[in-house]
Amino acid sequence: MSISARLPVFPWDRLEPYKAAAAAHPDGVVDLSVGTPVDPVPAVVRQALAAASDSPGYPLTHGTAALREAVAGYLRRWHGVTGADPAHVLPLIGSKELVAWLPTLLDLREGDLIAYPQLAYPTYEVGSLIARAQPVTYDDPVADLDPARTRLLWLNSPSNPTGRVLAVDELRRIVAWAREHGILVVSDECYIELGWEGAEPVSVLHPEVCGDSHEGLLAVHSLSKRSNFAGYRGAFLAGDPAVVAELLAVRKHVGMIVPQPVQAAMIAALGDRAHAVEQKERYARRRAALRAAFEGAGFRIEHSEASLYLWATRAEDCWETVGDLSKRGILVAPGEFYGAAGERFVRIAFTATDERVEAAVRRLSVSAAPSPPAA
Repeated sequence: MSISARLPVFPWDRLEPYKAAAAAHPDGVVDLSVGTPVDPVPAVVRQALAAASDSPGYPLTHGTAALREAVAGYLRRWHGVTGADPAHVLPLIGSKELVAWLPTLLDLREGDLIAYPQLAYPTYEVGSLIARAQPVTYDDPVADLDPARTRLLWLNSPSNPTGRVLAVDELRRIVAWAREHGILVVSDECYIELGWEGAEPVSVLHPEVCGDSHEGLLAVHSLSKRSNFAGYRGAFLAGDPAVVAELLAVRKHVGMIVPQPVQAAMIAALGDRAHAVEQKERYARRRAALRAAFEGAGFRIEHSEASLYLWATRAEDCWETVGDLSKRGILVAPGEFYGAAGERFVRIAFTATDERVEAAVRRLSVSAAPSPPAA
């Protein structure tokens, strides 16, 4: 059987008819279905990329010493990871690459359970299926999983799609249980800088979660959201020294290498806080406008305390909601993409331009207006 035959249909292919319907709106589509950056790449990043463009030699799989120090310094300064060590950092060709290939790189196989939340990014399942391991979902990993068979436990805080944030005590409980049973915990922290309400998101590598050791833990970070870096494909992981060393050894053999100019751009992005703050402020304005508009149009927003999405429901099948909004030129993602528990929700990204967000607000305001009384 081919790999593609083991995988589900690519979710966004199913959205194409609704995208076409939304695009037929006289004022054009407002695409809130995918969390892709739309704002300019920060000048400091573009300048670093250009300055490093004359890079004829092969780059290092482990990344330059300067990049690894930039990553460790970023984790220490902005996320309180006091034990961050440049030796135990690994650059990635975007975080999705790591999510999809990690089970294979770790030599997981049939009979091994790979666990991820009931509502989750679809690539956790895809990575399991590529490796021929068994994907399994959980609500509470400590209560729901078989520790004897579970080899890899994905956490995602803040969550895609729900925006839920795991509290420090909850993370600590899960880490202690996983360590007791020898289960590798991999925390997808790609939205960690985008907290909006309540306590700030915390890394699984924070000492209040894991103590003085990163044993049995990996944290995965992306620059796509904070630095509009998605087109550059740059991310990184950090954590357990033995696991990082194993991944480095395999990745050297198969050529999983971040290009040298991109490594230079990553250093610049990680070293500049101002652009990340500015971008977060943009997203905060868009989030506030869209939340008010969707709630005014009869939607209920659940969780959504962090990340780049609103998790919304109108108490109906998600495809009905997608279809209705597409007639108004607004495209959103059906919650079913993220698991059966999302079948009555839609995910609304606020990664559209200010002008497109304003268009969505106008359209929702018109649709929410009361109908005139019958003559």
